[in-house]
Amino acid sequence: MGKGINLRLILVTGKTKEYLFSTNDSAADIAQHVFDNWPDEWSEEAVTKAEILRLIYQGRFLHGNVTLGALGLPLGKTTVMHLVPRENLPEPNSHDQQQKSKNGSRRCCSTSCCIL
Repeated sequence: MGKGINLRLILVTGKTKEYLFSTNDSAADIAQHVFDNWPDEWSEEAVTKAEILRLIYQGRFLHGNVTLGALGLPLGKTTVMHLVPRENLPEPNSHDQQQKSKNGSRRCCSTSCCIL
């Protein structure tokens, strides 16, 4: 096996831990691996299941099927990501749609009310 991708994962509390992954590993694989190998020093931040662990890279949540290779992460170097417990990911572009509705759109969507 060649060089892997070194990930430094940071919790919201500021604690960090480094892991080595391959380019084929997905965000879901990483979450599962970290959950299965939860560091002792992270005991206070322990979660009940791997599925709620989310990775944030360059300010964006990574969906579970995104691989490290697809992100173009450098081999043999350390990449920093944040690890947060979160049940649901934000909907894509939900912020953009909220902005549009605040900027005086005349009609509401059928599924939700607008705040005017």
